[in-house]
Amino acid sequence: MKARNKVKTIRESRLMSKSELARQAGVSPLTIGRIERGEQCRMDTMRKIILALGYSLDEKGKVFLD
Repeated sequence: MKARNKVKTIRESRLMSKSELARQAGVSPLTIGRIERGEQCRMDTMRKIILALGYSLDEKGKVFLD
């Protein structure tokens, strides 16, 4: 099942590369790519990406739609 998210849209609107987001989130660029393709990820990884994109954890729904 594909997980719906706006990671790629938000990342591109902030002119960030996958590598830059990965570095800020503390995950690998491959992980960012998998998430942008809609593959599942752990809750901890979601948390790191939300914070790296500049959102608070209360705004999870703006990044991950499920």
